[in-house]
Amino acid sequence: MAPSTHTVTNQAPPLVGYDVFTADRALAEAVERHLDPALLDEARSELSGLGLSAGSAQVQEWGAQANENPPKLRTHDRYGNRVDEVDFHPAWHRLLGKGVAAGLTAAWSRPGGHVRRAASFVVWSQAEAGHGCPLSMTHSAVPALRTDPALAAEWEPRLTSTVYDPDLRPAAEKAGVIFGMGMTEKQGGSDVRANTTAARPLTEDGTYELTGHKWFCSAPMSDAFLVLAQAPGGLTCFLVPRVLADGTRNTFMIQRLKDKLGNRSNASSEVEFAGTWARRVGDEGRGVRTIIEMVAATRLDCVLGSTALMRQAVAQALHHCSHREAFGGRLIDKPLMRNVLADLALESEAATTLALRLAAAYDDGSEQERAFLRLAVPAAKYWVTKRCTPMVAEASECLGGNGYVEESGMPRLLRESPLNSVWEGAGNVQALDVLRALQREPQALDAYLQEVGRAHGADHRLDAAVKGLLTELSDLEGVEARARRLVERLALVLQGALLVRHAPPEVADAFCASRLGGDWGAAFGTLPHSLDLAAVVERARPVV
Repeated sequence: MAPSTHTVTNQAPPLVGYDVFTADRALAEAVERHLDPALLDEARSELSGLGLSAGSAQVQEWGAQANENPPKLRTHDRYGNRVDEVDFHPAWHRLLGKGVAAGLTAAWSRPGGHVRRAASFVVWSQAEAGHGCPLSMTHSAVPALRTDPALAAEWEPRLTSTVYDPDLRPAAEKAGVIFGMGMTEKQGGSDVRANTTAARPLTEDGTYELTGHKWFCSAPMSDAFLVLAQAPGGLTCFLVPRVLADGTRNTFMIQRLKDKLGNRSNASSEVEFAGTWARRVGDEGRGVRTIIEMVAATRLDCVLGSTALMRQAVAQALHHCSHREAFGGRLIDKPLMRNVLADLALESEAATTLALRLAAAYDDGSEQERAFLRLAVPAAKYWVTKRCTPMVAEASECLGGNGYVEESGMPRLLRESPLNSVWEGAGNVQALDVLRALQREPQALDAYLQEVGRAHGADHRLDAAVKGLLTELSDLEGVEARARRLVERLALVLQGALLVRHAPPEVADAFCASRLGGDWGAAFGTLPHSLDLAAVVERARPVV
């Protein structure tokens, strides 16, 4: 045995064995705010159980294992037969199975389902983010399928099931299924109207044969996919099953898996169709309109995913600084570190409050709320996902050199942080989508302004920001070149309005002073020193 040279002291213990849900006051309060009181006890119990699981040593180990052992593609079996299968570490299946069992694909089938699912997604994604992709795709496919009542009747009960079954066999033989999506192609990317995959009608009404490729196909081991292809009547949405009703494999050739910056546990693929059987979803030539509700739902999941990453990053930073001592005291008590931590906590709470408000609008489902979502979802997707990377990087720095070491978990969060800004349309796509809503759907802006107007008079900085926003909106000449600034302002004003109405005064004051009032530097940790930063920090700190 080697001789002992020192005793390990002044190291923060791991953040483990805690309830991820109840430790997040902003999230718990948002659930209470948006759910029917009759549902609260049940929802709190479910979310706390999921939170304890997400914060457990076992599940944290699953997350590490899934990322350390990324999926592997098997194109052929030992005899040379094409199989096109992806093998995952058992930890991946455990995480995905737990997510399905927790109702992360079942929002459409229960009261308050979207708020409950959104909170669950934020909680469970903090354990591991990559498996959120198939959960999101499966959840988001439901509104697209509802454009065809017969398809919805057949498939929706399988998508919203709480049973996870990874075996590839006919969907009719399974208690639950997972969905993926394939829209983009090499030559077009986000410009899906440039797609060249061809759909040739077959004899049976509504069935087609697909020939072509997809540059990004999410979750290639799913049971079925929604894809876009060019039918005789134009770009159309199709359902492509992996296994046909007679038990034979559909032609679905996985050419390779993407070697990605982060999101290592999840398989993103390039696939080829060659006489692939498909069933039309919606009318020919209406593919974008058919799949747009799926896109909107996955964009909300991008907001939720970034919210989860930010919350976990700030929780780790606060936990470390609560235990680490330097220069005669705890880091969390040092004025400059407190400023950094409070700034990070503000960003996290603003994202959480906005994300749950969007989920509540889905549950409401009224025309007013749908109009609100049309503008608020792409604006939130643009801003929250953009804030994720600098925020996670700053949180990692709070751990010093420890935050740069894989064992801390922070590098995995940092590698994951850019993903949601790229997925389902990068920043420019979101900004242009907001412009389309402003120019073509005046009811969307009306709904947004009504939401923001509920906070009128509560904070002079918010009122001034709303006035400035209205001035910007009054002149849309040459607006495309300044679209990012406009969308950023839309998101910040909405976050400010929500925090003024719902957050503690010290949180709303700090947000409005910095994000809306201009009393803020170019980096985190530059909040006005006169604010009650200790209260902001204490509110966000996870208690183990």
